[in-house]
Amino acid sequence: MSTQVIRVPRLALIGVGLLLFGTGLTAASWPVAMGWLLILPIAAAIWVFRVRTVISPEAITARRFVGSDVIEWESVAGLHFPDRRWARVVLTDKSEKSLPLVRFDLLPQLAAASGGRITDPYAAAAAAAAEEQDRADAENAEHEGGQAAKEL
Repeated sequence: MSTQVIRVPRLALIGVGLLLFGTGLTAASWPVAMGWLLILPIAAAIWVFRVRTVISPEAITARRFVGSDVIEWESVAGLHFPDRRWARVVLTDKSEKSLPLVRFDLLPQLAAASGGRITDPYAAAAAAAAEEQDRADAENAEHEGGQAAKEL
């Protein structure tokens, strides 16, 4: 069990730099009217550095642009993935809280960090497929054994 941190890749700061370049040129050309545009790359940089979800064996910490939540595992009833958006944790009191940057494809990481509290659907599907393959192999071996006995 290890702690997993899901955050915006630092490579996104290249986009912030391009935004700073574009807004900087506009602000420099007419500073009185367009100077406020320099707030946009600052806000984008804060978003890149701040937003994350930390999953540990003790709790889930959802850190947003403004504010954060620490959710203890005892209050978690399940996860919900609405319409291609970030995951939402369903609490025991039926309320929901969003988990920034957590998507369905990150479930194996969440399962590893949660200590078994979240199941990995990919591992479960692989185990079911392996079990089905073993069952089919056993049936084929039994069928071939019966065929060999009939030929004798």
